Amino acid sequence: MAKCLLCGKISNAISSSIGLCIECIRAKPDDVILTIMQKHADARIMYNLPPKPPKGTGLRCTICANECVIGNGESGFCGIRRNVGGKFVSLSTPEKAPLHYYLDPHVTNCCAAWFCPAGTGSGYPKYACRKGPEYGYYNLAIFFYGCNFDCLFCQNWSHKEINASSQVTAEELLNVTLKNEKITCWCFFGGSPEPHLPFAINASRKVLESIKDGRVVRICFEWNGCGNERLVKGCGELAFISGGNIKFDLKAFDPTLSLALSGVKNDRAYENFSTLFNEFYRERRDLPVLTATTPLVSGYVDEKEVENIAKFISEHDENIPYSLLIFHPDYMMRDLTITPVSQVKKCVAAAKKYLKNVNVGNVHLLSIAPP
Repeated sequence: MAKCLLCGKISNAISSSIGLCIECIRAKPDDVILTIMQKHADARIMYNLPPKPPKGTGLRCTICANECVIGNGESGFCGIRRNVGGKFVSLSTPEKAPLHYYLDPHVTNCCAAWFCPAGTGSGYPKYACRKGPEYGYYNLAIFFYGCNFDCLFCQNWSHKEINASSQVTAEELLNVTLKNEKITCWCFFGGSPEPHLPFAINASRKVLESIKDGRVVRICFEWNGCGNERLVKGCGELAFISGGNIKFDLKAFDPTLSLALSGVKNDRAYENFSTLFNEFYRERRDLPVLTATTPLVSGYVDEKEVENIAKFISEHDENIPYSLLIFHPDYMMRDLTITPVSQVKKCVAAAKKYLKNVNVGNVHLLSIAPP
């Protein structure tokens, strides 16, 4: 049980990491901003990360929607780029990045597995190795350190430990893949790939140019979607030509709720979703290059959020796959419960008002969820 610092309400649907109820966040955005920003600043100080995207004087970084202006001796919001003596010094370049990678056996817990080639054999033989699920094959999961968001519910919060990461080259990923013909997917995630898109694009192009004719290697991204538009288009093209897909994690629709949950607004995610739809979706409708997910954060991401997100997606195409992910307590929001069953049911019903292909992910958690 936590107390809303604005209205005084006490509820198990309020996280002390935010300190505000969903009603106040939505209804009183001007009154809650300072509290929200202080909560994120408190969470980030232990990792020596800027409390918010810097906007002073210095070098402008345009690799993501934060567009940090980084002063001498400072780092950007993601912690990947620094201004050293008036020059950018980056842990991530087109040739190397802070990451770790591993083989994830198909069918993985990927949010697209319920419709993608690896999980269903769709697109065989051009984009899949067999007519059914690709058992016996692997996804090369590529986990980036650093992120342009600051999600207080992050399930992969170890990405903030940037100093513990290893520098991996594009050539290493290429060589690992060429030596193992059982690898049929690359999936970039993290953190989120946005601070590392030049590396991801360069490495992906290398592998697609190097594989033998007839071999399947799909390029996929799981991201918050708030990257530089030009780089996002480059990623979309790679996913499109390889049979992969791009998962937008649309965490909230209300801009103040996005700020409360993630430390930044997510307007660019919706813009980039539309861009990739217009560029690529219509050309490959039978094997969607776009999908979206929303984590159902207990007490915060309710049916109102889901209905608005689903309506936005449907305005593009009602057949775009959409997954609602059951939330489990993690990182700074361990004081919440698993998504209550009642919240899940309301959110599913809201999504189905607009979309034909709605999935529930992490469904196993419902067996221990509150009613």
